[in-house]
Amino acid sequence: MKIKIINKSRHDLPKYETIASAGMDLRASLTESRILKPLERTIVGTGLFIELPIGTEAQVRPRSGLAAKKGITVLNAPGTIDADYRGEIGVILVNLSNEDFTINNGERIAQLVIAKHERADWEEVTELSSTDRGEGGFGSTGTK
Repeated sequence: MKIKIINKSRHDLPKYETIASAGMDLRASLTESRILKPLERTIVGTGLFIELPIGTEAQVRPRSGLAAKKGITVLNAPGTIDADYRGEIGVILVNLSNEDFTINNGERIAQLVIAKHERADWEEVTELSSTDRGEGGFGSTGTK
């Protein structure tokens, strides 16, 4: 799938690191480093602007290494970029650690996954089909 992109950052375009990668790394596009204090959140620009085909979305997801090693994650994960959005891709980062974290220009801060999606048409009914699970909620399908 071809996706139009404008790159106003000083970094290469996002790319898949392996043939089986689902996501591409997004990099911070900053004029100076930014410190993210514990429990603080900020929007970090990437300098990237995209035009997605209708029927697709871009999902902004955390990088597992950054989360595991530094406690930095994407606050609204996954963040959704709709096909009609034309603004800069921003990443909402939050510091869940007890230490300050410095975000540097060019730092890999999130992943971008392109996904197809369906649009739903609601069909109002008075009854739903029954299943073994029924109304069982969180954890109701685990072993007993």
